[in-house]
Amino acid sequence: PARGMQQPLPPYEVLPTEVSMEEMPRSTTVMVEETQQPPPRDHLVWSLFTTVYGNFCCLGLLAFVFSVKSRDRKVLGDYSGALSYGSTAKYLNITALVINIVIVVIVIVVVS
Repeated sequence: PARGMQQPLPPYEVLPTEVSMEEMPRSTTVMVEETQQPPPRDHLVWSLFTTVYGNFCCLGLLAFVFSVKSRDRKVLGDYSGALSYGSTAKYLNITALVINIVIVVIVIVVVS
């Protein structure tokens, strides 16, 4: 079909003869229930602190990148993408934190 032309209407069903219009409901009410779930977390501040204070093998920088990607996805309305990037940033932050704690414990044990 050409760009400016309208599409033809789809065929409609004829009411059976035993159904009259007086029996049909006059209006239809549609109930829309919006469930507002909180937006996914992006862990941006945690990733920033991990980048500045505990950037072991660039895990903090990677967590920061994934946090920024999560925030971008959240702004665009892609909550599943934001959740995926946010959880990746969280796991990178946890890994960097555990490695930093182990390094601190090893340094304390070796020094003492």
